[in-house]
Amino acid sequence: MRSYSFFAVLLLCLILLLIDIATFYWLLSITQQIASLVIRNSIYIIFWIFTIGLILSIILLKIRLNSINPKQKQVLISSLYGLTVSSFIPKLIFVLIISILYFTNYIFSNEESLVIVPIIGLFSGFLPFFVILYGIFISLYRFKVYRVIIRFEELPKSFSGLRIVHISDLHLGSFNFRYHILDRVIQLINDLEPDFIFFTGDLVNNYAWELRGWDTLLKQLSAKKGKYAVLGNHDYGDYSTWKSSDAKQDNFESIKHFYKEINFKLLLNETATVSIQGENLAIVGVENWGVPPFKQYGDLNKSLKHINEDTFKILLSHDPSHWDKEVVRKTNIALTLSGHTHGMQAGINLKNRKWSPIKYRYKHWVGLYTYQKQFLYVNRGLGWLGFPGRLGMRPEITLIEFK
Repeated sequence: MRSYSFFAVLLLCLILLLIDIATFYWLLSITQQIASLVIRNSIYIIFWIFTIGLILSIILLKIRLNSINPKQKQVLISSLYGLTVSSFIPKLIFVLIISILYFTNYIFSNEESLVIVPIIGLFSGFLPFFVILYGIFISLYRFKVYRVIIRFEELPKSFSGLRIVHISDLHLGSFNFRYHILDRVIQLINDLEPDFIFFTGDLVNNYAWELRGWDTLLKQLSAKKGKYAVLGNHDYGDYSTWKSSDAKQDNFESIKHFYKEINFKLLLNETATVSIQGENLAIVGVENWGVPPFKQYGDLNKSLKHINEDTFKILLSHDPSHWDKEVVRKTNIALTLSGHTHGMQAGINLKNRKWSPIKYRYKHWVGLYTYQKQFLYVNRGLGWLGFPGRLGMRPEITLIEFK
């Protein structure tokens, strides 16, 4: 996870405080209807204890961040992230709704609305609070299989019916060694009986020690013709402070070696060619390539160097920005598989309608995209990072079938 400056953290705390002051102002008017002074004062005390405690915790965590054990750091950051989001968003909505209602009530004043305004205001705050709790405690691990059929005009006959499972963004450090959570994922994938399993990066959050014990589980993944992977931006250790460049490199080498332990072929700017009934399929894998500030380790030209132009190609590239910048219109790669965005772990999925704030950052952010004869699929990710929840963006296993 990227580090933010002390000034940015203080600015965040100031925003939290201002929203809480506004919330408390409206809370005072609502609680005046409570007859018991003891109950009212108790509500006020609890409110400010939580507010002050949260703000102080954020500031103290930032001050002591570099001295905290990395294993504890991830848990603390995620916990505070969850508390902040579940507190801030409901209060913000509460303040906005009740302010609007009060303003309209001021214009259209009547006794009945004086009672309704506080009730609607409270409801508008509690509803998103419970929605966020649902995202944290229930939908975070409601794994879903998304089934996609892609029809290629120039698909070799022997590839028709090919079944590919695409997974991405495991972020194993976020699971905190709770291995049983992924038991169902392994079963779901194996039940699909895929020909290939492709993983498109972000195996860890930062550190190789996050992988401890996961090899036993992940090596159970089964594919008839092979399992392939590429690296994501979090797999390079770029978001951590290291004692030396050697320490960072050792961490990186351990992460790469892990793929051998789980029987995945890690593609580092290279191509694996698989023959199916006498016809060749090129599985192209680039290292992470992103739009700055994300680094560009990937080298697509190097990966394609020894492949025949007419060979049917599938590209594994972690960041979907790569497709628009270097793949589509510039190569004849038929299908690109990516992840990275997580669908922001929050959004709306209603049949064919998808929306998330992440769309304003990434042109291609989730699902299937087409340009002439080229396709891109962006996976929502299996794990999570930062906010320990998912709202409308369930963790994804993608089954792609060729026709």
